[in-house]
Amino acid sequence: MGSKNLWGGRFTGVADEGFARFNRSFGFDRRLLEADVRASLAHCEGLLGAGVLSRSEADSIKEGLRTIRQRAAEESGYFDELQSEDVHSFVEARLVELVGDAGRKLHTGRSRNDQVATDLRLWLRDEIDKVGAKLREAQSALLDLAEAHSATVIPGYTHLQRAQPVLFAHWCLAYFEMLARDCERMAEVRRRTNVMPLGSAALAGTAYEIDREQIARELGFEDVSRNSLDAVSDRDFCVEFVGASSLVMLHLSRLAEDVIIYATAEFGFIELSDAVATGSSLMPQKKNPDSMELVRGKAGRVFGHLTGLLATLKGLPLAYNKDMQEDKEAVFDAADTVTASLEVAATVLRNVRVREEEARDAASRGYMNATELADYLARTGMPFREAHDTVGRLVLRAIERGVELQELTLAEMQTFSPLIEEDVYKALSLNETLATKSQIGGTSPTRVAEALKAARESLQDVS
Repeated sequence: MGSKNLWGGRFTGVADEGFARFNRSFGFDRRLLEADVRASLAHCEGLLGAGVLSRSEADSIKEGLRTIRQRAAEESGYFDELQSEDVHSFVEARLVELVGDAGRKLHTGRSRNDQVATDLRLWLRDEIDKVGAKLREAQSALLDLAEAHSATVIPGYTHLQRAQPVLFAHWCLAYFEMLARDCERMAEVRRRTNVMPLGSAALAGTAYEIDREQIARELGFEDVSRNSLDAVSDRDFCVEFVGASSLVMLHLSRLAEDVIIYATAEFGFIELSDAVATGSSLMPQKKNPDSMELVRGKAGRVFGHLTGLLATLKGLPLAYNKDMQEDKEAVFDAADTVTASLEVAATVLRNVRVREEEARDAASRGYMNATELADYLARTGMPFREAHDTVGRLVLRAIERGVELQELTLAEMQTFSPLIEEDVYKALSLNETLATKSQIGGTSPTRVAEALKAARESLQDVS
């Protein structure tokens, strides 16, 4: 069964079937039905207030809209019974079936241009809330992992070369901070998304005395749009959401890369449980980190949506253009992808076994305390550049001997500088190396404990 187009009066011919399929968006924009019904219920109340609808017509329309929403939620084949151009056509056709001519009055004073912009903002507002909840779940998983291994030490890296030892909890908190910024960005995007375009009609505004501010309050919008041309053509909120989602995916991809590397036999700092790993179809010994590889791979998918949206919008004249139909699949898929990736990342973090001895052993080797020796010499009054050069030569001697810096004898070290004394061995110890990083943001146990406490409190404040 087909439904009548919303725009057919001026046309006498029949649309080419290939073009009709090409033009149709119902296959993907049907997920806006809940938002379309919500906006239509509020618009119905606005038309009642403007005197366009009688109370009986408004009540009939509202009952019909609620029936559509219920059937769409409960009947699996409900969408497939009616071939529609888009979700707006579907809802209107179903409404006319249920309430007759009163249903045709609902579109008074609005256009699909402001209708779809409103629907998309309503839908995205809810999705942003879901993403925010998933971000906090991932943050919580990071904190749980950090608190369970608060004394564990791992090598810190620059250029993927061992640099200085850090607490494993400090590593977890680094990703907590990234996701905290993501939460802030999503909140900012939500604020700019939460502006109502309904009442802008096609492009020039509506001729009916509809109380837009009352409708906005009913729908939970914080404000109404101030320019009708801009309102129907603005998709900044879509770009911002996909951009913010891209940064979430970038952070998850970096997390995934670390997890993947740390789970290799070459690093061996962590092991993924069977719940989040897969095997090889050929090699029986393999345990592959497919969960995080997929997260890493899906980042590119969201980046692509951001680039595609920008390219679609960059040359459009005011106001609405059908090019904008391309916004939905990008936004829908970005929302689905970032939500699923956050969920999987949190699951992985809850299914990680940290190999504490192996990690500590790795953090104790590779001359990772060389900077501590340079700092030791600088504290005696030696200029740091001279200290840096002196320690570099000491490292060369240790490499030649096949030992760590702390395994050199005091006499041997003193041949490079007489300023080195017996207390150097305490300075070079792993515990002292960590403890000296005691400024705000450092990896000392005291600072990390404070940071963990503050992070946990920040999550509790939000919930």
